[in-house]
Amino acid sequence: MRRCLIAVIFTTVAFSLAGCAHQSTNTPLYQRLGGEATIDAVVENLLYRIADDPEVVVFFANTNIDLFAESLASQLCDVSDGPCRYEGPPMDRAHQHMGLTDGHFNRLVEHLDAAMQEEGIALGARNELLGRLAPMYADIMRLQ
Repeated sequence: MRRCLIAVIFTTVAFSLAGCAHQSTNTPLYQRLGGEATIDAVVENLLYRIADDPEVVVFFANTNIDLFAESLASQLCDVSDGPCRYEGPPMDRAHQHMGLTDGHFNRLVEHLDAAMQEEGIALGARNELLGRLAPMYADIMRLQ
């Protein structure tokens, strides 16, 4: 009887997990991120993290923070297949001659991931977004 109960529980859990996995791959990333409200919250959270980090805040000294926040939110929305279209400058031009190092880049990625985690975004969605942003690395670092 106990074996039968364990088998039923195991089967139920396995099918439940399979259903969750299937749902997450069919649900657009934009929705899994929480849509516009959560993306805006992530950007705001990220800006506070940047402001508190002396290693990276210097790169934003002459930045219009409101415009940057709007542009980044639009880019994250676009990259995650949301309804937005990023219309900002290309990544190489936006970051040219800033003097960014791999350490600075990695630090910003860590801050973005921490902001997403704090806003309650699941690990799979965070990793997928970071994976979609990763190809921009070459453009961002090209003209350093």
